[in-house]
Amino acid sequence: MNPMIGSFVYESLPGRVVFGAGAIRQLSEEIAALGLSRALVVTTPAQEDLAQMVAARIGGACAAIFAGAAMHTPVGVTEQALQLVNTHQADALISIGGGSALGLSKALALRTDLPQVAIPTTYAGSEMTPILGETQDQAKTTLRDPKVLPELVIYDAELTLELPVGISGTSALNAIAHSVEALYARESNPVIRLLAAEGIRSLASALPGIAADQRDVSAREMAQYGAWLCGMCLAGAGMALHHKLCHTLGGSFGLPHAETHAVVLPHALAYNAPAVPEAMATLRVVLDADDPALALQRLGRTMGAPASLRELGLAESDIETTVERTMASPYWNPRPLERGALQETLWRAWAGTAPASE
Repeated sequence: MNPMIGSFVYESLPGRVVFGAGAIRQLSEEIAALGLSRALVVTTPAQEDLAQMVAARIGGACAAIFAGAAMHTPVGVTEQALQLVNTHQADALISIGGGSALGLSKALALRTDLPQVAIPTTYAGSEMTPILGETQDQAKTTLRDPKVLPELVIYDAELTLELPVGISGTSALNAIAHSVEALYARESNPVIRLLAAEGIRSLASALPGIAADQRDVSAREMAQYGAWLCGMCLAGAGMALHHKLCHTLGGSFGLPHAETHAVVLPHALAYNAPAVPEAMATLRVVLDADDPALALQRLGRTMGAPASLRELGLAESDIETTVERTMASPYWNPRPLERGALQETLWRAWAGTAPASE
C-alpha cells in the first residue's frame, strides 16, 4: 500500500525565467515584450560596471542608474533610490548583482508596484521569492508580498564567471539554507521537498567545480539552476530557526548576509536534527554524507568561506543578545527553542567548532 501524501497547498510562482549562458543578449527583446521603456537600473557600487553594461544593451529604455544598493536593504538607501524613480518617472526596475541589488529593487517595487527584471550574479535565490527584508534602526524586518516578486528573471552563467570562489561559496550556502529549511518548514510539502533535494544536490555538486576553476561555465550553470530551485523553496515553504538567527545577526550587528548564512547553517541544522529524521535522511543522500551538518561545514571550508561568527566581527558578549532577541520573536521551528541549547549552538557558530546536536 502506498503511503498517504496528505493535504497541502502549493502556490506556483508567477513570472518568466530566461536561462542559459549568454541569456543577457535577450534583455532588450524581453523588456520590449513587457512594454517597458524607462527602467531604473539598480546595483551596488562594486558592480556599477554591470549596470553600465545593462544600460548600454537597452539604450533609450534606461532612465537612470542607481549604484548605491547596500547590504540588508537599509530604508534610508531605498528612500534615496525612490527619489530617482520619481525624478525620472521610471516605469520599471532592473536589478543586476546579488542580494543587495535585488533587495533594493524589491523595496522599490513594494512602494511603487513597478515591474521588476532581476539579473542575479550570485546564488542567494532571492529573485524567486516574494520576501523582502529591510533594516532600520539596527532591526531587520521581513515581509511577504506578491508585489516584490520579479516579473522576469534572467540567469546568465557568463555573468558569474568573475565571481570569486569565496563569494560563490557563501552565496551558494545561503541558497542551500533555503532548501535545508524547506525540508522541514511548517509549510513544506512533497513538491517543495523534491525541489529542495534537487536544489541542494545541484549546488553541492557544482561548488567543487567552481573551486577548481571559477570560469567553468557548466559548473556555473549548475549552480544557477540550484539557486533557482532553492529560491523557489524559500518562497513556497517559509523559514525556521536558521533564517531567524541570520536575520537577527545581520539586522542587530551588521554581519554580512551570505557569510552569516554559511557559518550558521551547519549549527542550526544540527540543533534541529533530532526533530527532523526524514529531512536528515534526504540530506544524507543528496550530500552523500553520514553527517549532513558537518558536510555543509566542510563544503564551506572547501570554498574558503568564513569558519566562525567571530571572524565576521561578532563579539562573544553578543551571543546572549542574539539569544534574547531570537527567543523574544521566534519563527516556527520543528524543535522548540531551548535557551541553553540555543546559546550553545550560537557559541559553536561563534567559535567555529564542529556542529553538534544537544
